[in-house]
Amino acid sequence: MNTSRRVLLSVGNESARTTWWGHLQWVAAMAIVGLAVPAVFVGIFQLPRNIYLVFYFGLMGAFLYGYVRWNALDLKKLFSEYWGWGLLGGALVSLFTVRTVLMQPASPTPQGLELGFDLVWLGLIYGSIDALVLSVVPVYATWQALTMLSWTKRWPGRIATGVLAILASMLVIGLYHLGYPEFRGPQVLMVIIGVSLQSLAYLLTRSPLTPVISHIAMHVAAVLYGLNSVSQLPPHY
Repeated sequence: MNTSRRVLLSVGNESARTTWWGHLQWVAAMAIVGLAVPAVFVGIFQLPRNIYLVFYFGLMGAFLYGYVRWNALDLKKLFSEYWGWGLLGGALVSLFTVRTVLMQPASPTPQGLELGFDLVWLGLIYGSIDALVLSVVPVYATWQALTMLSWTKRWPGRIATGVLAILASMLVIGLYHLGYPEFRGPQVLMVIIGVSLQSLAYLLTRSPLTPVISHIAMHVAAVLYGLNSVSQLPPHY
């Protein structure tokens, strides 16, 4: 079999495997897993934050990797397209996310090596995973699903697709935070609204850099300002 034919067969197999309902199933599965992980490791086992995050990063990282492989997603292309808008959007939205941190009570800032560890572990990694799980994948997968159904060919369909993508993101955001006992109340509505604004910014800029940058900025601000007091770094016991 020559090379060109192998390539065509490979593309054909990927197209047959990637379906519109498959994308939506991934969103639904992410919502369920996002609820289950904190519900089990925080709600039941009450693991310390840094120990809990080992399980959170591992499980959600594996889930994200599975979606990328299933969709044969080109991450370099995804993050390099519209990167200018992504940087601009990330900077602007960061002004909002950091302010939401500064509006809460402060707590002592870690020092020395502990501060460096927390900035990477809680700021960079935690912030990135949260952004991908809560904003990027739900919006991207919903948009891909409805594009395969030809919804995005005209502006009315694009608007409807955008609305459904944000609703999908809000579903994942809401269920994920309800997994933490500290968010099981009316306050979860404010969290859903706040994080979904990052999802909306991703939709408008078409760059995943926007929610990733703004979420990292929020977590870094939380480490520096209120590691043990602000809501952006759950769990708290």
